[in-house]
Amino acid sequence: MRKSLLSFVLIAGLFLPIGASQAQDTNTVTATCKDGTAFTGTKRSGACRGHGGVQSWGTAAATASPGATPPTPTTSTSPRTTPSPGGGAGQVWVNTASKVYHCPGTRWYGKTKQGSYMSEAEAKAQGARPDHGKACSS
Repeated sequence: MRKSLLSFVLIAGLFLPIGASQAQDTNTVTATCKDGTAFTGTKRSGACRGHGGVQSWGTAAATASPGATPPTPTTSTSPRTTPSPGGGAGQVWVNTASKVYHCPGTRWYGKTKQGSYMSEAEAKAQGARPDHGKACSS
């Protein structure tokens, strides 16, 4: 009788592992990624890969609520982040080092290390070309 009971427990253990959910909870790693997404896995290695890295370890549900706004990612900027004084209507920024001019509202307008403001016609007359081949005016 004892052998049959032991056999039954062993067979039942194969199909219904006792405490498997508890064992899984202790081996589960959670984190909140820097872009606000949650990570759940069995290892810390590779957590939040492609999401800017780990912001915090612990319970993902506690650190990232569904209605929360994700943190703003930080980006590196060039040494000059504000446009130089000058510019204005009809003015382009000419990078004097590369001889490329940038239109108002574009990424590098007034932000390259070397350059000056002038009209698009003046820039073309001095041999500058438009950034990515797109002229500012038609």
